[in-house]
Amino acid sequence: MNVLVVGKMPSPVTLIIRDNGCRVSEWAAPINVEYLKGNSIDFLVSYGYRHIIQKPVIEHLQGRIVNLHISLLPWNRGADPNLWSFLEDTPKGVTIHYVDEGLDTGDIIAQKELFFDEEYETLATTYEKLNDSIVELFREYWPKIMGGQVQGLKQPVSGSFHRLEDKHRFEHLLAEKGWNTPVKEIVAKAFSSGPKL
Repeated sequence: MNVLVVGKMPSPVTLIIRDNGCRVSEWAAPINVEYLKGNSIDFLVSYGYRHIIQKPVIEHLQGRIVNLHISLLPWNRGADPNLWSFLEDTPKGVTIHYVDEGLDTGDIIAQKELFFDEEYETLATTYEKLNDSIVELFREYWPKIMGGQVQGLKQPVSGSFHRLEDKHRFEHLLAEKGWNTPVKEIVAKAFSSGPKL
């Protein structure tokens, strides 16, 4: 099978896919059906991809696109899921799901809930743990996914969604330490000063 991994390069999932006997290539730019046909792509894995996968690509691959998302869907679909999980005190975790025409709305393949000690964690440390966890979840499930052995489960209609620009009203919370800001500071500042959710 010829698999295309879209997102940050190099991707930590590429070796996992290769170790399971697939040919793998990586791409970060927008993709279209012509690219898929020209490169004989059979399956698409999205992880940290900054572009929306368009309907013609979804229809062309017919259920052979999965996305790795560092939230416990249906919570925190869209941008900055780690940040919003603390700002809105929603469940934290990782999800592998099939891609449909919505944003992070496809059927869920696998999930893992994570718990963090907000006294000691920063956004950077929680982000690293979420990414480590989703790579391990992908390692476990990829053989079943590529073999067509996993049925996805429909997502609840509840949950939450955020756009990239939604973060702007809270960027002042990260002004001093950036992603190394302790989670407890972000939560305290978000509700004691500045804009309210």
